[in-house]
Amino acid sequence: MKVLEIYDFLNELSPFELQESWDNSGLLVGDFNHDIKTVALSIDVDEALIDSLEENTLLITHHPIIFGGLKQLEFSKYPANLIQKMIQKNISNIAMHTNFDQTHLNEYVATEILGYEIKEKDGFVAYLEVNEDFDTFAKKISSALGLKFAKCVKCSDEVKTAALTTGSGCSLMRSLRADCFLTGDVKYHDAMEAKSINLSLIDIGHYESEHFFAEILAKHLKNLGLKVIIASSENPFTYI
Repeated sequence: MKVLEIYDFLNELSPFELQESWDNSGLLVGDFNHDIKTVALSIDVDEALIDSLEENTLLITHHPIIFGGLKQLEFSKYPANLIQKMIQKNISNIAMHTNFDQTHLNEYVATEILGYEIKEKDGFVAYLEVNEDFDTFAKKISSALGLKFAKCVKCSDEVKTAALTTGSGCSLMRSLRADCFLTGDVKYHDAMEAKSINLSLIDIGHYESEHFFAEILAKHLKNLGLKVIIASSENPFTYI
């Protein structure tokens, strides 16, 4: 199957035109006319993952390996060092980032992983009806996502409505209609801002909330007659 045929299938599943203007989803490495027999799925690209792949593999990732404008390819530096290895092994790469967040990832995490029904969706935000004690809710979320601890900003003892944005969503805080926000990459000043607007926060991790990308997409690709492997990159953080 040609890369273009797979790209067209992915575009029907989660249109690339839905991506944000700052995003870089689509074909990033490779050729639309390249023949593919094996597809690997991962949240990111890392060196161990590339080393493990067969030549002529199509790697579909959530995060784009090329994000900003590249002015040079110095192979001793990231991401050129990984791109060089991919080219040497004729590994193609398609990224499905903010388009997939909106069409699949947030909904899957809310319903299949956390076990809540979505009462409303608004772009990157899924709203969940909770009506639970905050501490109980935080521990439930932490357990469902396999977090070693729950890093929280607690502004009230009860959670009535929670907003969920997988990955990094703190820039959306002031537009939410919820009393608790579940998202990753919460920084100190995000926490201070949340306190000032009386919005509870639970940091659900970036990798921890998005690594489901591969298992979601695998279910849709299984009928294409290709060998599909889930080969997710490792979380770059270690918790000691």
